[in-house]
Amino acid sequence: MELKIYSPEETLVEATVENVTLPGVLGSFQVLKGHAALITALGTGPVKYTENGEVKTLPVSTGFAKVESDVVTVCIEQ
Repeated sequence: MELKIYSPEETLVEATVENVTLPGVLGSFQVLKGHAALITALGTGPVKYTENGEVKTLPVSTGFAKVESDVVTVCIEQ
């Protein structure tokens, strides 16, 4: 699954990942390979993802995420 995280200033992450946990406005949720398509707003909290067995974290304040065809695209304010 591909993860792409963008801010207005730069591309923050472009990686192949095993899973992604996102801070939804109603609570955190996890995206795995094969997840249904969705678009959602994000709240304040960490984006956590596993890349090559290593868990990485990126704090976000607000933004949105789109999941489609095993690609997770996240646009955030930083």
